[in-house]
Amino acid sequence: MPCKSFIMNTASVFNIQKFSIHDGPGIRTVVFLKGCPLKCLWCANPESQKTEPELEVFPENCIKCGECIKVCPNNAISFGAKGIQVDRKKCTNCGICTEVCYSQTLKFIGEEKSVEEVLSEIAKDEAFYKNSGGGYTLSGGEPLKQSEFCIELIKECKNKGYHGAIETSAFGDTKVFKEITELLDFMYIDIKHMDASVHTKGTGVSNKLILKNIREIQDIAKEIVIRTPIIPGYNDSEENIRSTAEFCKDLKAVHKWELLPYHKLGVNKFKSIGRKYKLDDLETPSKGEVLKLVATANKILKPVEKECVADTTMMKED
Repeated sequence: MPCKSFIMNTASVFNIQKFSIHDGPGIRTVVFLKGCPLKCLWCANPESQKTEPELEVFPENCIKCGECIKVCPNNAISFGAKGIQVDRKKCTNCGICTEVCYSQTLKFIGEEKSVEEVLSEIAKDEAFYKNSGGGYTLSGGEPLKQSEFCIELIKECKNKGYHGAIETSAFGDTKVFKEITELLDFMYIDIKHMDASVHTKGTGVSNKLILKNIREIQDIAKEIVIRTPIIPGYNDSEENIRSTAEFCKDLKAVHKWELLPYHKLGVNKFKSIGRKYKLDDLETPSKGEVLKLVATANKILKPVEKECVADTTMMKED
């Protein structure tokens, strides 16, 4: 029986990742929520964009048993030249096929979970949080899209003394965003581009609300790290880097800005959910290119005791 303190609020969750060391301080449990108002062309987690569950297909795993074809109520599955294939126009995401697929060719992404269920998973790693200074991180997708669930979960975690963090685009209701900010200990906030029209071309939404929200929380946020995925030809100009640095310079809760080099980890994910990836020809920027942008930003940030750094794990050598 659920504890009486819970309202049994639920959210669509597509993954709970344990022992993460790249999503906030210390060792963390990352809760990935489905649903995002942005549709970034380079998205590394396209399976998180829609709130509703989706079918993921991995033809290379298929053992050709044919069980999925037998049970599909819409005749949406068949064998083709490249193995198992799903007609997305016929598929209703009922998930029946995944129940008989023992080779993990067909997987269902997204599951409704209550605050109590997610809290139970987070609590399992409590010892790691205490020893490493870690905690939990809400990610996505965009957590703000399921804000009621997030607020309830954060409050329950706070009662247990867990360090709370979020990875967000800051695209959401300002009042709600401020409420969540006050409850959290740490925030990663993305800034994709400083120009509103260019931001819209790459993400599907303007950046005006995002920048407004970031400004609004400066007096209540404990610690913010700004992140920017460096997409060649989109936001890697020195003009945009200088403009972003000037914006960050005046934000008192922000002391670090991270540049994350573009990578192609999302390409196969787009294919697995039946969507076309539109940046096939794009290459990861070189180490020299990214470090040049870091130097440009730090000319503006260092004098005010802030810093721009780069994630070196995805860089390619010159």
